[in-house]
Amino acid sequence: MTSHDQKYTAAGNELNASFLAAKKRSDEVLAKLDTHPGEFRMLTGDRPTGRLHLGHYFGSIKGRVEMQNRGVNTNIIIADYQVITDRDTTEHISDNVLNMVLDYMAAGIDPEKTMMFTHSAVPAENQLLLPFLSLVTEAELHRNPTVKSEMEASGHALTGLLLTYPVHQACDILFCKANVVPIGKDNLPHVEITRTIARRFNERYAPTNPVFPEPAAILSDAPEIPGLDGRKMSKSYGNSIMLGATAEETAKLIKKSPTDSERTITYDPVNRPQVSALLTTAALCSGREPEDIAAEIGAAGAGALKKYVIETVNEFLAPHRERRAELAKDMDSIRDILHDGNRRANEIAEATLDEVRSAMGMKY
Repeated sequence: MTSHDQKYTAAGNELNASFLAAKKRSDEVLAKLDTHPGEFRMLTGDRPTGRLHLGHYFGSIKGRVEMQNRGVNTNIIIADYQVITDRDTTEHISDNVLNMVLDYMAAGIDPEKTMMFTHSAVPAENQLLLPFLSLVTEAELHRNPTVKSEMEASGHALTGLLLTYPVHQACDILFCKANVVPIGKDNLPHVEITRTIARRFNERYAPTNPVFPEPAAILSDAPEIPGLDGRKMSKSYGNSIMLGATAEETAKLIKKSPTDSERTITYDPVNRPQVSALLTTAALCSGREPEDIAAEIGAAGAGALKKYVIETVNEFLAPHRERRAELAKDMDSIRDILHDGNRRANEIAEATLDEVRSAMGMKY
């Protein structure tokens, strides 16, 4: 084995050990959630780069509503500053933010129980970035998978904001002292670097009276939702079913989705990704198994499958659309809810920053 191979193997073993440790913590947290939900503060969020879709709903929003209703202290950040980590414009951002609040509420997020707020409106949270940056190395930032993949995909020089993206996320989590963060496995490195920052800050500045908890990742078992073309559901691919789309828009999108030349419908994600994506979408919205739907449609073909998917998705989204339309009649109330969330977030952030400055001996 070459030294390169040994390094590769060692890195793989380290990643596996890190995942196993995170999985153990996740399982322990989940075991406590039902009996002691009040002990947990959750932070999660989205970037307002467009409208929310079914992938967001099944991948994260549904779980947030369940956490909220269990009695967990839930907080949702609309990460508007993070839009410019990889985009050159903030066009439509205000509209995207307000539509996110609409979709959150239509899905069951209660602003009385869940604080919703925006990055840019909470200066004290963003000010934590300065001391936190001193706690990580450049090499640690470059190793972050999101930073690496975005740098490769962007095709241009790495911006300072993209490089420090993981630290900015640590600010999001730690300003409100969140101790649980629901994520998919791919985002585990973000929580791990947040844990590192919290630990290093406490060790360096507050060894006898720690300021920050070391948050645990709650590893989601939600499936990755495929888009209508078989790829990952993504706004940038144009393969997403938006939560706020009309029944007609949804039907048109599904009718246009690609399938294959084989007549009989079968569920085979590897060999028939496009057909299987439609079956997965129908299964999630109906609560059925994709194999059962495929068997039911059988030789009726892609036309019958698309008809079933359209009916199932539209039936599932009908209550969401109805609630959303009702909420949208009073956009001033939506703005008031966001302003109140921003006010509450500022109070928390300023108190945390005050603690940080005290721990660092910077209260004059």
